[in-house]
Amino acid sequence: MLALSFLELNSTLALNLSWTGLKQRAGLTEAKSGAGVSAEASSVKCKLQGAARLPAFSMDGDYIIGGVFSIHNYMHTVKHNYTTMPEPLRLSVCRIDSRELRFSRAMVFAIEEINKSSKLLPSIRLGYQIHDSCASVPMTVRVAFQLSNGLDSVFYTGDHCTRSGIMMAIIGESGSTPSISMSRVIGSFNIPQVSHYATCACLSNKEQYPSFFRTIPSDQFQADALAKLVKHFGWTWIGAVRSDSDYGNNGMASFLDAAQKEGICVEYSESFYRTHPRSKIQRVADVIRRSTAMVVVAFAASGDMKILLEELSREPSPPRQWIGTESWVTDPDLLRFTFCAGAIGFGIQQSVIPVAASPVLTEFWEDAFNCRLGKSEKVSTDASRTNVCDGTEDIQTLKSPYTDTSQLRITNMVYKAVYAIAHAIHNSAYEKLILFCIISFLCLILFYPQVFTELKKVNFSQNGYDVSFDANGDPVATYELVNWQKSKIGSIEFVTVGHYDASLPVGQEFRINRNLTWVEGSTQVPVSVCTDSCPPGTRKVLQKGKPICCYDCIPCPEGEISNATDSPDCFPCPKEFWPNAERNKCFPKPVEFLSFDEVLGIILAAFSVGGACLAMITAAVFFRHRMSPIVRANNSELSFLLLFSLTLCFLCSLTFMGAPSEWSCMLRHTAFGITFVLCISCVLGKTIVVLMAFKATLPGNNVMKWFGPPQQRMTVVSFTFIQVLICIIWLVLSPPFPMKNLTVYKEKIILECALGSAIGFWAVLGYIGLLAVFCFVLAVLARKLPDNFNEAKFITFSMLIFCAVWITFIPAYVSSPGKFTVAVEIFAILASSFGLILCIFAPKCFIILFQPEKNTKKHLMNKN
Repeated sequence: MLALSFLELNSTLALNLSWTGLKQRAGLTEAKSGAGVSAEASSVKCKLQGAARLPAFSMDGDYIIGGVFSIHNYMHTVKHNYTTMPEPLRLSVCRIDSRELRFSRAMVFAIEEINKSSKLLPSIRLGYQIHDSCASVPMTVRVAFQLSNGLDSVFYTGDHCTRSGIMMAIIGESGSTPSISMSRVIGSFNIPQVSHYATCACLSNKEQYPSFFRTIPSDQFQADALAKLVKHFGWTWIGAVRSDSDYGNNGMASFLDAAQKEGICVEYSESFYRTHPRSKIQRVADVIRRSTAMVVVAFAASGDMKILLEELSREPSPPRQWIGTESWVTDPDLLRFTFCAGAIGFGIQQSVIPVAASPVLTEFWEDAFNCRLGKSEKVSTDASRTNVCDGTEDIQTLKSPYTDTSQLRITNMVYKAVYAIAHAIHNSAYEKLILFCIISFLCLILFYPQVFTELKKVNFSQNGYDVSFDANGDPVATYELVNWQKSKIGSIEFVTVGHYDASLPVGQEFRINRNLTWVEGSTQVPVSVCTDSCPPGTRKVLQKGKPICCYDCIPCPEGEISNATDSPDCFPCPKEFWPNAERNKCFPKPVEFLSFDEVLGIILAAFSVGGACLAMITAAVFFRHRMSPIVRANNSELSFLLLFSLTLCFLCSLTFMGAPSEWSCMLRHTAFGITFVLCISCVLGKTIVVLMAFKATLPGNNVMKWFGPPQQRMTVVSFTFIQVLICIIWLVLSPPFPMKNLTVYKEKIILECALGSAIGFWAVLGYIGLLAVFCFVLAVLARKLPDNFNEAKFITFSMLIFCAVWITFIPAYVSSPGKFTVAVEIFAILASSFGLILCIFAPKCFIILFQPEKNTKKHLMNKN
């Protein structure tokens, strides 16, 4: 890389801007301006109409490269009346654009460097014709025609082909609009045009602009990069301003299209131009001030942006985060607008290139030091300068884009453009073509297409920079991410904080390697959204009549979640999962069943075990006093069998607790059904015995012989066998099974035993109820039999309790949710079991233990 700067060249012949040299060049410039047509004009055959405009810089050569730059910014307005010859286009009084001047000097330097090279175009000398377009489309068109017509205003006759100075290609223009105008003029002749700064995506259309090339990436790449940059920092609500030109309008259109694909909304999109009345600029500035968007994307030319920022600086404006394109975000002239500190944007990769001196730098010298060089008024472009340059001016003290070579970005694009053209000329078979040239016109016809074709193929590296063109004449899009940061001394400077390479895979284009400074010096990324992001657990609902970035955040409905920010929808959790309180995650639903660890389970288990113990204690008391009259009078065999069945009834309630399993589900219902039938069968047997016993006391009645102990056992076995048969059929056809009940509660799972066959379950209960009713009827019939101790009375009470419990059980069982269904069933079992044991056995145990005087045969036989 060439690293000499302007200041280093100040002491060399390259710059040569000494006092003496400038005075001499001023004289030369004046002499040139008065030059007329030579005497050889007498032999002219044809000549151009009108006077040719002298180039700003020129040098003869075997082949000429044209250059068009906007060295001045404004043109004098010409009024056309179409009755007289229009007056020549001329400059208005204005300041010189030192940045454009630097571009032109970089072209001169590159050509001189190539001429000194022994590898590129050996023995061939390149020349140049550099014109000032004055940032005017009419002037650009005029220059384009002049370069296309040739360098000489007079055509000479002759039969030789030694004419030098064939125009090979043109470098320029800096703007997209003048480049479009120029391309339409020279494209028909296949004269290659290589622009260093025209970025409009429209110029990639080879049907419209077939001979156009550029060394700067198209705005289409930059528009995509800007959209990705905005998306990268999470900005979805932005403002947009643009130059009202081909560059601004086409670039902004591409950006808005890319932004829409990224989900970015634009609050406003305003256009303006430097020549618009101030009222128009004020209106755009007011829109920016009143907007709610924190971020403003400006797709504007540097000159236009300067006008807008000057208007914004007149009245304090709310802080805005500026996002810029390469046309203005790397322009040193705009760094004076300190309220733009923190601006970021894309810049062309910078380089350092020395620029050689020129005989026509007088105007720059006078403009830079505000003095007149020489006594002639023609030397100075501004007659208002009364002080004369005295030679003490020091160029090293200047702070100008012309002398600042630390930020050579676009200048490097000019440098690359010159080398691209040189390589195209070198690669074309120019020596062979010259041999076949008969006249100068034939040379042009043969050589233009050849250079144009070779320019499409160039692929080389110069000073570490790769140069090539794709099918549309565009280079590979690479940018630096530039940030306006305050230096230690308080001034704003450009800082490269990252890079963007469009050739990398999607998602890897950005590489940010330094900290960024944002608006007002903040280190936190500013927020620019129409609506704050919807947190997980909510969903976006668009606000009616507003862009998609404006929305309300609605909590997810019950049972649904959203686990991403700005989720458009909520989605339900899987069946066995339920959202947390924030509704941003699904967790497994808690499993609920009647366990031994909870209070209700402990109480029921205690009563179950206590009831079983009570039954066994009662059996022990009866066994201890088995020979006593009261035990023998009440059928001790059925009593012990009843106590045994009651013990099983108490214990079977334990099978209803704990997590259901296949065996527990089948066991709990069948065990309950069989043990209760066994219990009721025993009670029924005891009731029948009481009835038969009193009937046997009647004269001539011998019924007791038909209902002795064998028949009693057979009755109990028969009744129990029927229940066993029902249970077997139930288990074989459709047994109970464990299941997860997800319908009772949405937020938890109930582990329970499904009945399998509801008919089987109700058949078991129905059979128990049938025996209980039958037993209750018999007990009622026997309750008034004349006996001092009639057991039928106690059986009646026990059956009354039993039936009441199970009648109330049915609605309670059906209506109880979850684990309470099991609790109701256990309660019914325990209540009916306690009712039987207390009503039938408690009175007998009380007499046995506390009133033994009544436990006699005499007392039992006493009918009083």
